Amino acid sequence: MTGQAGSTREPRAPETHTLQVPTAVLTYDVRPATGTTAPALLLIGSPMGAAGFATLASHFPDRTVITYDPRGVERSHRTDGASTSTPEEHADDLHRLVTHLNGGEVDVFASSGGAVNGLALVAAHPHDVRTLVAHEPPLARVVPDSATAMRASKAINEAYERGGFGPAMARFIMLVSHVGPLPADYLDAPDPDPAMFGLPTSDDGSRNDPLFAQNMISSTHYQPDIAALRAAPTRTVIAVGVGSAGQLAERAGRAVAELLGLEPVVFPGDHGGFLGGEYGQTGEPDAFAAKLREVLTQG
Repeated sequence: MTGQAGSTREPRAPETHTLQVPTAVLTYDVRPATGTTAPALLLIGSPMGAAGFATLASHFPDRTVITYDPRGVERSHRTDGASTSTPEEHADDLHRLVTHLNGGEVDVFASSGGAVNGLALVAAHPHDVRTLVAHEPPLARVVPDSATAMRASKAINEAYERGGFGPAMARFIMLVSHVGPLPADYLDAPDPDPAMFGLPTSDDGSRNDPLFAQNMISSTHYQPDIAALRAAPTRTVIAVGVGSAGQLAERAGRAVAELLGLEPVVFPGDHGGFLGGEYGQTGEPDAFAAKLREVLTQG
């Protein structure tokens, strides 16, 4: 695995721990580094868990790297039986995790729904984060075609409730891969066939998927607190993927950057540019990690 430029290192085995927070037990991993004065680097997604950041973590052997599974995802369990998780809940979880581990500032790389939660964290607890790199937050509420985008997000959840994972994922793929603003008649099109995407057409009856049941609407419909983000001492960087141009998450990232008076930073790859085979997806992890290191160093 590539670490710093020009070096090759074995990946560090993570130390796995749990933390009890209100209504959930979180599982998190720490890859410690010695002899460094840099703050810990927290890598977060949602609903993607810690497993999605193994490759990216390996590029930062000189930093203590923290990853975790958000509540209701993989190894982290809700204890209240609730079916929905909100960015505010995730932000509180992250605040408690940072306080428990560090007691001070961390740097955060947050992608997709994790970027939404990272923005919520900085708004609520600005002294927790030195630099936030928010990569393509899929905020349907902030794009110019927000009314259609929010309805399209809700339609995915409704497809899940009606028919389960396959129909919902088919609609999800159609939405996230669409380039350009959504036309007003976007939802008039017939439901896509899950078989077109190699997805299951039968319904197994479960309704607890972390994306569709727990986070789909609460994440995409979240309204970031722009005033709080502007006032925070945190250096916020909005990142977008060169390979995602025109897609909803990329457009939302640019919209948030504009609201914050920032210029978005373009990263290599697409929405999953940091992935190195996790979940069967490979982006441009070496170039992505180099760009992230550059952005963090500038802070």
